[in-house]
Amino acid sequence: MKPTLFIMVKEPHPGRVKTRLGRDLGLTSAAWWFRHQTRKLIRAVGYDPRWQTVLAVSPDIEGLKSRIWPADLPRWAQGQGDLGDRMGRIFCEGPLGSIVIVGADIPNITPHLINKAFRALGNHDAVFGPAPDGGYWLIGLKNGVNAVPSKMFENVRWSTEHALSDTIATLGDMRVAMIDTLQDVDTIRDLDGINQQS
Repeated sequence: MKPTLFIMVKEPHPGRVKTRLGRDLGLTSAAWWFRHQTRKLIRAVGYDPRWQTVLAVSPDIEGLKSRIWPADLPRWAQGQGDLGDRMGRIFCEGPLGSIVIVGADIPNITPHLINKAFRALGNHDAVFGPAPDGGYWLIGLKNGVNAVPSKMFENVRWSTEHALSDTIATLGDMRVAMIDTLQDVDTIRDLDGINQQS
């Protein structure tokens, strides 16, 4: 059974995606950036034969019908709630086997890093790809639904420097692996930093 990679995507409408980036770039430019970044990411990691890829779409109805994303990849409606609710639903209701979830706004994700995360789940229960701001760009669980702690994502302070440490605290005594730190893009400063690394 192949492991599953979920890529979380939103319909790239101005004012609904990357709003902090939009304050500096303009809402239309920020939405354009997100749309092209997401398509680039899907091309880079979405068709690797080592795993199956599912697009976790939002909003649900529009995302399931959208012509923006590739029609040949399966889609999963994220549903309602905060980020923890939506990721928890993927882990609880998703396919059997190991599951890794990534955001779409991280330009430097590569097939090598996704494979590294799945390999880490060989002898760990969970894996994270940390972000410099205290959050994370990747989370994975070995054996999906069979590994979900009952209080996973409870009391996590999302969009703060505590998101990663809070999430790890919900995992109890699970064995946790860390892979490479990558920058997600929330502001123009993040985008400038990534452009300088390229």
